Amino acid sequence: MDKMNTSTTSTDWLELQRDGETGIESVSAHFSGHAYDPHDHDEVLVGVTRQGLQRFHCRRSLHTSSPGQAILIEPGAVHDGHAPDADGFTYDMLYIPQSWLSERMLRQGLGNISAIEAAFTHTLINDLRLSETIQQAFFSLHHKEGRLARDESLDRLVALLSRHISARPVSSLNYAQRQMYQLRDYLHDRIACDIGLDDISSYCGIDRFRLSRLFMKTFGLSPPRLSSEASPTNGANTSVSGRKASAGRLKGRFFRSKPYGKVV
Repeated sequence: MDKMNTSTTSTDWLELQRDGETGIESVSAHFSGHAYDPHDHDEVLVGVTRQGLQRFHCRRSLHTSSPGQAILIEPGAVHDGHAPDADGFTYDMLYIPQSWLSERMLRQGLGNISAIEAAFTHTLINDLRLSETIQQAFFSLHHKEGRLARDESLDRLVALLSRHISARPVSSLNYAQRQMYQLRDYLHDRIACDIGLDDISSYCGIDRFRLSRLFMKTFGLSPPRLSSEASPTNGANTSVSGRKASAGRLKGRFFRSKPYGKVV
């Protein structure tokens, strides 16, 4: 799980546990005022606000979660968080690896989400049964109950979550990966320009360290390495034909047949 920029007041706290067998992380936390900056996760986020109001931007909308509401955030969905009231907010959240959820859904005959672009139908859900099931699964993981109790609660959670997943067969890439493909096109179109990490960080709206990590994960090398290998100044030939050759090397190495959608 990515490290979040949390506030540092004396009333804030965070507890994290990780289940070694499933890879699921459980976080219980309390924040007042500003909680965290915009960020995203590779995992599926499923949680419940226990106390107070939690306000956050996600999927181009402003959401306010009240106690008992289920919070569902798909991988790659950028979100922030703050407390609109002085008392702050307390929440429990599960960070579920995509591979684990996909495998468990297949095992239960609930469909295959590994090769589609899946998103939750809503970010906030008023479903008492779902909220209680999330809390039960959280308790079994966070407080290290036996495997039988853990597996039973997780099976119930997966079954209920499947009802709130919208499968969109647009691309096998998640949001963050599509951003990296769009960035690759951006770099290709500006192959002769002197572009810095701050420039592409601003273009993507991602901090430069996470951007480099995502780019490396997607393409196997960093943005500077990509630009260096394809740059027309990487050698003596800086003519128009040299620039075309550089662009050709870039396209030949990174332009896949795999389709990807426009980042919105």
